[in-house]
Amino acid sequence: MEVVDAPGGPGALVVAVHVPGPGYTAGLVRGDVLLGLGVDAIGSASDLAALVADARPGRELRVKVRHDGGGRQDLTVVPGVVT
Repeated sequence: MEVVDAPGGPGALVVAVHVPGPGYTAGLVRGDVLLGLGVDAIGSASDLAALVADARPGRELRVKVRHDGGGRQDLTVVPGVVT
């Protein structure tokens, strides 16, 4: 998955979802804005990168998402191992 800072912030805007991958499996799509991971808020793309780096591979996390149409949803994501 690739993200950039959400225009007008806060959050991380999804600009690409890799298939297969944790974001794709969780149901994320291009245009979603990630607002939280676990109990932590996401203010920017760099915030998300730091949170993912600290996440334990294989352990489920809740991600708070604002969809392109404005709806909000909590999804479950399972971070993987980068090889």
